[in-house]
Amino acid sequence: MQVPSDFRRVIIAASVGNIIEWYDFYIFGSLAAVLSVKFFEQSHPVAALLSTIALFTAGFLIRPLGAFLFGWMGDRVGRKYTFLITLSGMGLGTGAIGLIPTYQSIGLTAAFVLFGLRMIQGLCLGGEYGGAITYVAEHVPDDRRGYYTGWLQTSPTLGIVVSLAVIVLTRTYAGNQAFDEWAWRVPFLLSFLLVAIAIYIRLQLQETPIFQEIRSRGQMTRNPWKEAFLSSNIKYIGIAIVVLIGQGVVWYSGQFWALYFLQQVSKVDPLTSAYIVGAALLIATPSLIFFGWLSDLIGRKPVILGGMLLAAITYYPLYLWLGTVTQPGNINYPAATFIIFILVCYVGMVYGPVGAFLAEFFPARIRYTSVSVPYHIGNGWGGGLVPFITSAAFAATGSIGYALIYPIVVPAVCFVLAVFLMPETRKISIWQPIEPRAAM
Repeated sequence: MQVPSDFRRVIIAASVGNIIEWYDFYIFGSLAAVLSVKFFEQSHPVAALLSTIALFTAGFLIRPLGAFLFGWMGDRVGRKYTFLITLSGMGLGTGAIGLIPTYQSIGLTAAFVLFGLRMIQGLCLGGEYGGAITYVAEHVPDDRRGYYTGWLQTSPTLGIVVSLAVIVLTRTYAGNQAFDEWAWRVPFLLSFLLVAIAIYIRLQLQETPIFQEIRSRGQMTRNPWKEAFLSSNIKYIGIAIVVLIGQGVVWYSGQFWALYFLQQVSKVDPLTSAYIVGAALLIATPSLIFFGWLSDLIGRKPVILGGMLLAAITYYPLYLWLGTVTQPGNINYPAATFIIFILVCYVGMVYGPVGAFLAEFFPARIRYTSVSVPYHIGNGWGGGLVPFITSAAFAATGSIGYALIYPIVVPAVCFVLAVFLMPETRKISIWQPIEPRAAM
């Protein structure tokens, strides 16, 4: 099989769709404070905010089920059509949040409808990432897979940036009062348009050459679940979960809790915190591509594990420093942006190469399933719990140290385990004839 000549166009198309899908998922978290007012009873505002964050977290917890369902479809039906379905479901689920009547209008029913739409988001995202990373990995050359999949890995970070930018523009244009009253719906409703654009782009794509080869040779799996989970492949799934839990916690601690920290701990207003985090994310986004490229040279393992170790060692002093430079009325913008830039560079280390690692770690016939499930267990369960656990710990104790126990201990434990369990995959070619699982 030959690497297709149009693989760069494939990367752009997959990334645009992925950015929009992550925008859809994170617009919810970015507006948690507003949603808590609109959809929950307000006699206990902290409890309402934690309820919203818990609902945000629930979208993460359902993601492995989406990976399980859509992974099967991706390995049986094809990569392209599966992630078209997940993209459509995500867009409709997100846009519909902008149409829900509030708690004041329909009472507790509002929270239940919001919960249902959040579950749709989580299920669809569970099928999106495995499809996107498999699709891109099955188009690019072996010796530059880290670099090219690193471009796709920027899409979640850019999805946050887009969500923050849309919120800032809407809040600035409408004003704070109008935003809190009705304009908060605009970022959700915009999803209908963005997803329509992404679907149009993705419809122009073809199925991956590797999947077409498997299908033409009659080598497709009949039961991806059985082959992935009831065979020797299960130990590889377990190893991937260890790596991805550590990676997921670093991802959400470095990007998402930084935003929550500014708003909850330092009491920075939403607009200013969005500016600081958005600027840091934009500046640090190239680190995902850089560390993906670096993993092509020195290997996936040292780069990913280096990010886990640095995060575990430096989170506490970095967040203490962030607290000192974001005192109310005395914010050091360059220092705050620089600190979050460092945190996002750790994200670049653990996340930039992980797509290439996963694609190389699993055989093509069950790649969609085998990539999706551990990714969403690690990121959805391990990383997705970060906002809730850290916020709840800080609300209960008022201590940054207690809030950071989970973000520090989990990457540290995963680092130690992965030192012994994680193999190096850099020299594995996915373009070679299909080999049995045992040959890896």
